Amino acid sequence: MSQHPDYKGIIPAVALPLNPDLTIDEPDLRRLARWLAGFEGIVALMTNGHTGDVFALTCEERAEVTRIVADEVKGRLPVISAIAAEGIREAIEQAQLQKAAGATALDIMPPHHWLRFGMRPDHVVEYFAAIGEATGLDLAVHVYPSWTRASYSCETLAALARLPWVKLFKVGTREMNKYARDIQAIREAAPRTAVLTCHDEYLLASMVQGVDGGLLGFASFIPELIIELMQAVWAGDLKRAMACQARINPLKDVVYGMGEPTGDAHARMKLAMVLAGRLRSAAVRPPHHQPDEATRAAIEKALASVGMSARQANVRLD
Repeated sequence: MSQHPDYKGIIPAVALPLNPDLTIDEPDLRRLARWLAGFEGIVALMTNGHTGDVFALTCEERAEVTRIVADEVKGRLPVISAIAAEGIREAIEQAQLQKAAGATALDIMPPHHWLRFGMRPDHVVEYFAAIGEATGLDLAVHVYPSWTRASYSCETLAALARLPWVKLFKVGTREMNKYARDIQAIREAAPRTAVLTCHDEYLLASMVQGVDGGLLGFASFIPELIIELMQAVWAGDLKRAMACQARINPLKDVVYGMGEPTGDAHARMKLAMVLAGRLRSAAVRPPHHQPDEATRAAIEKALASVGMSARQANVRLD
């Protein structure tokens, strides 16, 4: 692994396989990490994202997930772990656990109370700086949708981009005018910092804004299609990119629905991965539930329409 990764490319937020008793399925998590790491175009893996059931895990379990993935890839790729905490002290404790488990970078989610009460720009910068100073690890800024109270202004994004630890932005603004301005603000403040889309539910529109790749839960499921889409965009081949997005559309519709993704999307994606032969179990922890039979049938139809059912693809798990 490069001593100075640039994070430009596709980074899957790794789905978390669970056993029937809802404990971590280590063999399948290792298999999934190994499979994802084998794709040219994937430049890192991220654990403990929303797709990785972060809010259903204890801090110790989050560290265990990172330990498993880091041990499996053995330095071939950076391993980023998301941090979901309510305050600086808790965030630093989580970050140090993740560093000890093998994380080489951290994705910093906004604390929940910012979503409720909002935050001041200096609070945001102080939060990131404290984690960076305590760990020395590369940091990813997890940019929440513009309609949330934890949405960062362009000025705040620029201030974060100037911090020495911040090396990438996971931009989920989901309002295209602000999205373009957010990217411009980051570029002007730190031109070499990686800017990645996380608009899983419609990728092409966000990719053509000049981003450096994507940090995506969907890439845990269909990495080959997302890599192809990104490469077509980078090559300026809009017709090929549109054709690739058209193939992705039936899958994104059954996973993410027709609007803003919900927490249920991760359960639907797990089931789709099972039906495509890419995961052994679709188990999720309460309060989430596995999709109903009608949803299962819709997922099966979508997979069949793009030739991705396990039978069509002749998938064989090792």
